[in-house]
Amino acid sequence: MPEIDAPHTSEPKGAKYILTCLGIGLLAGLMSGLFGVGGGTVIVPLLVLILAYNQRLAAGTSLAAIVPTATVGVIAYALNGSVAWIPALILAAGAVVGAQIGTWLLPRVSLFALRWAFIAFLLGVIVSLFLVIPSRDAGLPLTVWSIIGLVVLGLITGTIAGLIGVGGGIIVVPALMLLFGTSDLIAKGTSLLMMIPTAISGTIGNIRRANVDLKAAALIGVAACTTTALGAWIATLVDPFWGNVLFAAFLVFIATQMAVRTIRSRKA
Repeated sequence: MPEIDAPHTSEPKGAKYILTCLGIGLLAGLMSGLFGVGGGTVIVPLLVLILAYNQRLAAGTSLAAIVPTATVGVIAYALNGSVAWIPALILAAGAVVGAQIGTWLLPRVSLFALRWAFIAFLLGVIVSLFLVIPSRDAGLPLTVWSIIGLVVLGLITGTIAGLIGVGGGIIVVPALMLLFGTSDLIAKGTSLLMMIPTAISGTIGNIRRANVDLKAAALIGVAACTTTALGAWIATLVDPFWGNVLFAAFLVFIATQMAVRTIRSRKA
């Protein structure tokens, strides 16, 4: 039987709640701009670890906060010519449908299984970072097969985004570099553009199912907007290999913390 998930009823209202949301947003925005992700890999685990949100509410809140964060990131990358607009729209077409599938599955999946799936997902991303050799010169040409591949990638990404509350960048960025041979900067800018409609679609589904804290999402999103452009600027300065190493180290820390919490909750 699936694990019963009690709703997050003790909604914090004080200074700790506000400052925590703002701090999470600042860090998520920096990571978003630097690595081309929506920030869900920061937001979800920190909401769970610090504010004791359940996994489902954290996922829904993260997805809502990603909308303004990704928007600012796209602007920053577009100013440097690092956004493939048409491929991003193709990705988004598949991702919007996938996000609805993911949010439909969210309340039907065991919390214990969902936590371990999230941890396994992070470990998969870590491995992929060392399989990719980023290039600053490669583009993203469109062919019949690449269009089909982008639609499928978008569908898979959207489903995972709706299910675990990430914008999809940690799937799309490595996939575009590894499978499509795209420049790391174009992969990041394109990923951020793709995740805007994906996050909006998923958030609509989460609101209908009461899986989002809009107040926290607003605080995190606004704070993230102040550091996203800074992260995007740093991305142009950091060597792609060392950027991957730093991101992998961060994900190892997050995955470890989530695993410890999940094991303890099972024993309790």
